[in-house]
Amino acid sequence: MLPTKSNIPNTPVHATPPPLVEVSGTHREMGRQIGEACRKQVQHSIENARKLIDESYDQLELTWEGAQIQARKYLPFAEEQYLQYVNEMRGIAEGANASFDDVAALNVMEAVTTDALHLTRCTSLAVNDERTADGHILLAHNEDWIPEDEDDVYVISARPDEEPPFLAMTYGGLLPNVGFNAYGIAQLIDSVYPTDSRIGIPRLVVSRAVLGSRRISGAIARTLIPHRAAGYNHLLVHESGELYSIEVSARRFEILYGEEGYMVHTNHYLAPHMKELESEPEELISSRVRYFRALRLIRQSQTHSIKSLQAIQKDHVNMPNSICNHAVDWIDPLDREKTINAMVIDLTAREMHIAWGNPCQNSYHTYHLDA
Repeated sequence: MLPTKSNIPNTPVHATPPPLVEVSGTHREMGRQIGEACRKQVQHSIENARKLIDESYDQLELTWEGAQIQARKYLPFAEEQYLQYVNEMRGIAEGANASFDDVAALNVMEAVTTDALHLTRCTSLAVNDERTADGHILLAHNEDWIPEDEDDVYVISARPDEEPPFLAMTYGGLLPNVGFNAYGIAQLIDSVYPTDSRIGIPRLVVSRAVLGSRRISGAIARTLIPHRAAGYNHLLVHESGELYSIEVSARRFEILYGEEGYMVHTNHYLAPHMKELESEPEELISSRVRYFRALRLIRQSQTHSIKSLQAIQKDHVNMPNSICNHAVDWIDPLDREKTINAMVIDLTAREMHIAWGNPCQNSYHTYHLDA
């Protein structure tokens, strides 16, 4: 049963769909177009990040200027392997009239805060053609983050000069990475918390690179690039119905395969040798609760649809730290979070259906990646 309006805390309702930003050209040109179109969102997300760092000084002992200095240490690794995506960040800063140091700090935030800002967030799942009523391949993702950044969500339809066109969700000044491309490769990401993090290629840059892949093997390889700073779980899906979860840390990885036609992942490692690297697993109890809940719900049907996945996204078991997250009233700024958007990707139809804000109270809007 869904909660009533009276016991859902501070949940905004969005009457309009997230903005769609269409970009093309070189990576720097695309970044500049994003920055110009979303100047307000980029600048607002920088303000939010600065405020969050300031409010968390007692725990992090980090200032915004310190975060900028730390972020610069990661850039040479990113530029050596993926200069084009650093150029996207430069373009975003130029178009938004923002400092490149600010945009870089946003995109390396997980690393410079040693993940303190990313606890127990996001739920991802996928089903292939064997598990859907119409034979389509579907993915679903709830993006959980600080409520102040909800207003900064937008969708990018991109046509890079030398890479596949793609459709992706992002917010503020972050590089896009959750979405799919014209070669039938989709990616959902979930933060995980290894203890072997190091200075290297930032996770957001690694995951941005996946959208430039033309083959599923190439997408997997990009998640495992040498000298990476740490890792996400990358839930990768191909239009053929192949499903993978790539659990990644700085030095280890595991490739999990969707043998039963479905996959679920949240914010903790599943592979035994990856669990050995998990930082403070007791802090990830709600991640495990969401994982088992989503797993049970996805196993209940042999023939899923867009509607059935959306129903899972609206689930409130273990509220407020539920799949549809409403934990906005916590006192500690590092614990405040909510579902800022929920999406279902129909990879077969090249469509993204996205609810801006909590899916229990907001309508889904459809975006297409045109051929």
